[in-house]
Amino acid sequence: MRMFLPFLAAAALQAEDLRWFKGNTHTHSLWSDGNDFPETIAAWYKDQGYDFLALSDHNTLQKGEKWMTEEAIEKRRVTLGRKVIEKCRDRFGPGWVETRMNAEGKLEVRLKTLEDFRSKLEAPGKFILVQAEEVTASFNKAPIHINAINLENVIEPLKDVVSIRETMRKNLQAIAAEAARSGRPMIAHINHPNFRWALTAEDLAHVIEDKYFEVYNGHPSCYNEGEEGRADTHLGRVWDIANTIRLAELKHPPLYGMATDDSHHYHGGANTPGRGWVMVRAAKLDASVLTEAMQRGDFYATTGILLDDVSFDKVTRRLSLKIQGKPGVTYTTEFRGTLKNYDRAVKEVPTPEGDNHPVRLQHGADVGKLLASNTSLEPSYQLTGDELYVRAVIRSDEEMKNPITPGEKQQAWTQPVGWMAE
Repeated sequence: MRMFLPFLAAAALQAEDLRWFKGNTHTHSLWSDGNDFPETIAAWYKDQGYDFLALSDHNTLQKGEKWMTEEAIEKRRVTLGRKVIEKCRDRFGPGWVETRMNAEGKLEVRLKTLEDFRSKLEAPGKFILVQAEEVTASFNKAPIHINAINLENVIEPLKDVVSIRETMRKNLQAIAAEAARSGRPMIAHINHPNFRWALTAEDLAHVIEDKYFEVYNGHPSCYNEGEEGRADTHLGRVWDIANTIRLAELKHPPLYGMATDDSHHYHGGANTPGRGWVMVRAAKLDASVLTEAMQRGDFYATTGILLDDVSFDKVTRRLSLKIQGKPGVTYTTEFRGTLKNYDRAVKEVPTPEGDNHPVRLQHGADVGKLLASNTSLEPSYQLTGDELYVRAVIRSDEEMKNPITPGEKQQAWTQPVGWMAE
């Protein structure tokens, strides 16, 4: 029996009924700290071949009436060029932008709501917009940001709740309560653990309400690469530590990994779109259907590498991939995991001043170890039964189209398998 949906609890869908949808779940606009109109941002993603976009402004939805001065809008632009308003008019027509003069004689622009511009951009089966929010909390100035996807109402953040972990937990519980109240499927993913070195792998492990986190975030201040004494996210060290603790010690399912843009800049600058996204396998392009697919774990994260298939056969216990290869490009797939008899020794390492964790734990090489490597376009790994879990990371020698740092190569990450009791 071949399971195309490795964590499906309901009746299995047939593979021929499914297709891959490309989307970004972390995007900012003028409704919070982005520097362009949400409709112009959404149009860019649509033009670039994305199937869905979640606009996730801080602690707000694109609802209600909001006006912003042209001066304030232009101050956010980080490069010279045509004005933000002019670009919006070029795309949507001269009558689209609503303006007025305020009491101080300054020109103001009304920010369009999601319902205002949804019909301008959405196309059945081709492109949809998903309502989202970055629930932006903190504990003792440590940023705790959680994206809530496919929500109906704004969720107020809960700040400084006893500890970092308890603040994470309470906000995740608030998102879950909103999902239960609305009756619609939702997911919540912890954002950029290394932003201001806010969160550790142990934090992600022990807050069991968390089910998703960003293995890759396109913001240059999120330290995906980690540093000495502080684990990386994009190679998966944070992920492996958290999943090992969850499975071996807490007897709890592992985390799933997301790749996102966290884009803020759309006129040049450091934090531009198109760096990381998810590919979701679902029956149709619908917000709830996509969300349910991600809840099952039927998606992968990428910065450019595309896969035709990811499957885990529950009977043979084989994880198999099919990579969309390009001529002249080399792909290396690493199958990583932790064995059940791993060395659990850890050591404490002091951290630099300003770290939210004065001491961090260093785990041994057994955690998330390299189990096998393959340069085939159809790599696979046969589980032996000794693994807590196995995941694949695919690396190519092709550069990203819009890297954070020059020369950054494309990657893709599949979700952990082999951890469910058969």
